Amino acid sequence: MLKASVCTIGDEILIGQITDTNSSEIARSLGELGIRVTRMVSIGDDRNQIISSLENELKDNDIVITTGGLGPTKDDITKEALAALSGAKGYKRDERQLAIIHKILSARGLDVLDINRDQALVPDTCDVIPNKIGTAPVMALRMDPTRFGHPATLYAMPGVPFETKAALPDVLADIKAHTSFSNISHHSIMVYGIAESALSKKIASWEDSLPSDMHLAYLPDPHTGVRLRLSIFGGTAEDDKARMDAEIVKLGEILGDAIYSYEDDTLEHALGVLLRKHGKTLATAESCTGGDIAHMITTVPGSSEYFLGSVVSYAVSVKENVLGVPAVSSETAAAMAQGARRTIGADYAVSTTGLAGPGGDGTNPEGTVWVGIAGPDWTLTKKYNYHNDRKRNIQRFASSALYFLLTNLRKKLD
Repeated sequence: MLKASVCTIGDEILIGQITDTNSSEIARSLGELGIRVTRMVSIGDDRNQIISSLENELKDNDIVITTGGLGPTKDDITKEALAALSGAKGYKRDERQLAIIHKILSARGLDVLDINRDQALVPDTCDVIPNKIGTAPVMALRMDPTRFGHPATLYAMPGVPFETKAALPDVLADIKAHTSFSNISHHSIMVYGIAESALSKKIASWEDSLPSDMHLAYLPDPHTGVRLRLSIFGGTAEDDKARMDAEIVKLGEILGDAIYSYEDDTLEHALGVLLRKHGKTLATAESCTGGDIAHMITTVPGSSEYFLGSVVSYAVSVKENVLGVPAVSSETAAAMAQGARRTIGADYAVSTTGLAGPGGDGTNPEGTVWVGIAGPDWTLTKKYNYHNDRKRNIQRFASSALYFLLTNLRKKLD
């Protein structure tokens, strides 16, 4: 199995000035390709440190991918370090990247300066993968197998996240074209409402009985729950799918409604699929979540087909004066859901009222939320309690509301 290392270059990462999102994006993509990421390394803006660190990574890995340090300013020294590392005798100008640089700067009404043109200069030891939406090209340096005892390729990518993401498919295509590796199959199952530790205990016997070449990963997220990912390395796609499907059937018998999707999915997307399938509409009435549920729903393309609108009644006085019920209670959640459905004219509505923190209200501790859902002739409510900080509590509130709505609508519609 091929091994890879993902490296960031730049002091801004080391001092915490910016958050590194590139490494996770790259590592996930490599894993799906069947390449095991062995390390993630951050390297400062020091020429000697860049060279020595990358040499170490190339010794242990077949592929090394770096991001950052390729800008036009003097502190961007990665290109020079890569030239020295690869034994370049000089630089060459890539005309494809130069044309992109002219196009980008002209569209912005900017002059093309020598410092910009120089970004199209690359070490003469590298192959260039044009950066279609940025000025710094991706450089592929294929090392002599005798140097590290095995074939190794270093890919230097720009550090701007949207440029990295856009260029990544071309890098993966280059990896496929120049290396051979075994097939890898993945299948994800989405679970909500069970903590990772409790989930692990609940499915322990099932997990222990998995075939030796089938691996399970737990990937928790406060918005989507726990993604269970099954993987098989080295098989064939058709056989892998059949074998994983058989295990997933067993898992479904154990977890039941806790599984909200049998593919890599989100609560808001799964809900949208259900509403669109049955031609139904939805409204939200939010207090403690402050519009987060509506935001999650509208991130799904095409959500305008079923989502009609939202009412955010945040102040306690609004709920008490308008609804005439306590601010955090089952009655409030029910009244809010019924009112939103009636006022907006939707088939269904979901509501939240709670205390994200800090502090409770004397009756309910912080981290308490009541969720209400309402249909044409029914209303349901449920109370949840979480023990996180304010931001995480709000995330949990919104996702729990979507899960409560989704599982109950499935019972009524499917």
